[in-house]
Formats: sequence, C-alpha cells, structure tokens
Amino acid sequence: MTLERLTPEIGPIPQFPVVTISNPDWRDGLILRTPNWLGDAVMAIPAMVQLKKIVPASCGFFVVCPKGIAPLFEAMPEIVDRVIVLRDPHAFPSREEFLRVRWAMAGIGVLFNNSFRDALWFKCARIPKLYGASARFRSFLLERSFSFPPRLDHVLNKPHQAAKYLSIAMAMGAGEWDGTLPNFAIPYEPELYSDTLRSALECGNLLAIAPGAAYGDAKRWNAEGFRKAALWWIKERDGHVALLSAPNEADSARRVLEGLPEEKVFDLAGKTSLNALMLLLRNCRMCAANDSGTMHLAAVLGAPGVVPFGPTDPAATSPLSARWRILYDKQPCAPCFKRECPDGTKKCLEAIRGTDMTEAMKSLEKI
Repeated sequence: MTLERLTPEIGPIPQFPVVTISNPDWRDGLILRTPNWLGDAVMAIPAMVQLKKIVPASCGFFVVCPKGIAPLFEAMPEIVDRVIVLRDPHAFPSREEFLRVRWAMAGIGVLFNNSFRDALWFKCARIPKLYGASARFRSFLLERSFSFPPRLDHVLNKPHQAAKYLSIAMAMGAGEWDGTLPNFAIPYEPELYSDTLRSALECGNLLAIAPGAAYGDAKRWNAEGFRKAALWWIKERDGHVALLSAPNEADSARRVLEGLPEEKVFDLAGKTSLNALMLLLRNCRMCAANDSGTMHLAAVLGAPGVVPFGPTDPAATSPLSARWRILYDKQPCAPCFKRECPDGTKKCLEAIRGTDMTEAMKSLEKI
C-alpha cells in the first residue's frame, strides 16, 4: 500500500425533494437534537448554519444536547438562541428537561441522532413536525425521514457525515453551504485557569497535540510518532507543545512527552474544560491529532493540522477544513470501525511514520 496525504472535502451532498416550511408551521421556532459525540456534533455545524437562515426572524433556534458538549453550542450565539442540556443523553429526559423542550413551543424538530427514544419524547413534547434520518424504526414518528446508504466495512464511504446533515437541511428549504462557519464566542476566564493553562494560551508558537481517541485504542497512532512531531516543532520551529487529552486517557497520552524538554511542554492532559480546550485550539499555530472530537473541533476553530487515519473512514469523517492533511495507508481490512484492532497489529496506523507527520506539517506552513 502507498501512504496518501489527502485534503479533506465534504464531497457530493445527497439530494432529496425540497418542501418549504410555511410560516405558521414554525410556531415559536426550531429545536434540534444534536449528536452525542463531540466530533459528530461539530460535523453538524454547517447544517445548523444553513437551518438558521430559514428560521423566521421572530422564531428561536433551540438546541438539545448532552451536558458535556453544551459549551460548544453556547459559544455559537449567532446561531443558537437557547441550549437545553440533558443530564443523561442515553435515557428519557427528566421532567424539568422535558418541560423545557415542551415550553420552547417549537413547531419544527430536527433529529441529528438516530435515537427512537428521542423521536418519541420529542413527539410527546408536542413538537408537531419532526425531521431526521430513517433509523431504528422511527420513521412513523417523523414528518419526513431520510434514508442514506448503509456503512460498509473495508471501503471508503460517501456521503460525508456533514453532507448527510446538510442534505436534511436542504430538503427543508435551506440553501447550499458556502463554507462559512459561525464566529465562536468562547468565554475567557483566566482567574479559573492554572498557571500552565494561562501560559499555554499566551504562547505565540504553540503546537497542540491530541493523541487520544475516545472511540478506542484502534484509532490511536503510536506515541513515538507524535513525539517526533513534537520534537521537530520544538527544535526546528522554536515552539512549544501543549498535550491535550480526556482525563481517562491522560496517562497514556503522557507517553508522548518522554524525552521532550520540560520547559517547552505544557502538560494539559486531562486538565482542560471544553471552553479552555476551544481557546487553546483557536490560539494554537498547528494541531496534530488522532481522528477524534478534538481534531474536528480544531478544524472548525481555524487551526491547521494533521491527522493519521486508520480503522475509521477519512471519506466520511474528515475534518471540515482544507487546511488539514490526512495521512492514510489503505489496508485491505480498513476501515474496519473496530475499537480494538482485530489482529492486534494496527498495521493501518503503524505504516505512518513520524516523518510523514512532519512533512505534512511543513506543507501546511506554506498555505
């Protein structure tokens, strides 16, 4: 196999018949149930941008999402008027959560997840017209349901996840997305931050490294590769490195730091809120990450970066930015979408070297 350096693209958007929503149908606005995972939620942002354009000015745009990703949507005041937080996204809502959705008095509901349960309780909350993918036998609850090709293992799949969300928005009357993303109003609260975090935010030449992947170990490129990229940045670009990860991945992420000069490193693994993470990614000069929510977030916040892909699909879930480079060595068994490598070799990722990462980083400096 030959290593490829790919530029992300959404590609073609599925087309469905367009039915314009009449003004009375909106009632007090649109309410949208986001995906649960951070990366999927980020890929829904282009569709949200387009949906906002068709919501009448007198109506609201309401978002229902898990608590962990609520700061992302709270940082989008141009798009989102109110965020309704779910304590447990995998359960029926509490009475208070249900009433907050009910009292929004939205006439249109959009489901960007595949849950039957959420379609049911949205309908019980008296949202008259629901739109979403035809999944888990819920189509009878929806005003319109949309069918997409099933995901296939071992081949690259189209459409891109963002294109699926956009296709639903366009079928509701939204126009084509022109690549515009919202301005993110991220709160800056230095009094709540550690000295390390404040120093990283003030660093003018920062490489953000995110070697984790919540989905599973199969998606994690080796620590040595990230370490080589970090060392190149420190020595050749006289920069600093910020290590980022979720708390449960912090110990494994710190293997990247072995042998790096301590004065050039900000160890923030497991130590950032989502707001702080967004600030860091917006302020960094470049990002090196696995296929993860952090990768998607960095891309929409404007940071260029490089990502190795292995068991997941770069055609379907690439970052939403042409300023990223994807390192990919297509193996016959990939993409397999497994959390653990079936044969234990992780050969799809092990074929990617540290020098591949640094060469891709160099190419981004010319953009």
